[in-house]
Amino acid sequence: MKPIASSELIINSDGSVFHLHLRPEELAENVILVGDPGRVDMVSSFFDNKEFTKSSREFNTVTGNYRGKRVTVLSTGIGTDNIDIVMNELDALVNIDLETRTIKEEKKSLNILRIGTSGAIQPEIPLGSFVLSHISVGCDGLLNWYSGRDKVSDLDMEREFVTQTGWIKGLPAPYFVHAGDKIINALKGDTIEGVTISASGFYGPQGRVLRIPLSMPDMIEKFENFRYNGKKITNFEMEGSAIAGLSSILGHQAATVCCIIANRHRKESRTDYKQDIMKLVELSLERITAL
Repeated sequence: MKPIASSELIINSDGSVFHLHLRPEELAENVILVGDPGRVDMVSSFFDNKEFTKSSREFNTVTGNYRGKRVTVLSTGIGTDNIDIVMNELDALVNIDLETRTIKEEKKSLNILRIGTSGAIQPEIPLGSFVLSHISVGCDGLLNWYSGRDKVSDLDMEREFVTQTGWIKGLPAPYFVHAGDKIINALKGDTIEGVTISASGFYGPQGRVLRIPLSMPDMIEKFENFRYNGKKITNFEMEGSAIAGLSSILGHQAATVCCIIANRHRKESRTDYKQDIMKLVELSLERITAL
């Protein structure tokens, strides 16, 4: 097998992958992703012990043990562009021989769960509740750069979404990707089933208007009214689509679960959500280490 060129897979002098600065032995099979680098300390505070910590740019990592099971918690920063880096480098750590730069014949599947915060768009979803994204809706465009995009996307749901919302051609083509069944089954009893929009920004791409008008002024209303086989759009966040999409292509089990800290329909929000996040972190650790 032809080695991957050094310009395509950059490896640091210590044998770690370029951005994350992790070596293969430093990554656990169970991975918690968080956006905020400061939240890594919150998650790892539940660990029985910590093997090591690593910090590189916005990518902070702690690997340790939770109730006897090895876990890695890693911060991604905000946005699917960062997720493109994180997912490809996590996969490289387990499925590419970094010394020979060749793809391994036997592939390994990681369990990956993103814990985040989110804004609901349906009026019945209360603040403080936990929404598990059974389906992530990519309005960010990232997965469209990969050839496996159509194979992992629900194309019928995608077409219906474009029709019902009157999707503007100048916007990135949306994609709909299902989360990993193992993660869904582990958390579905304690979470709301979600169909979650992943936006490429916090303001305009999520329908917020400050000083610049929107190209789709009635976007929130269209998202709220969308229906497909009994499913409806539940909430907004900014990373889940790339996690679900790239994981599906690469063969990993992944999902996103978010604490609802705002409701766009009811125009309400709260900033004192730390205790809710702590509960979600503990629940997530219990369930991912039981897989």
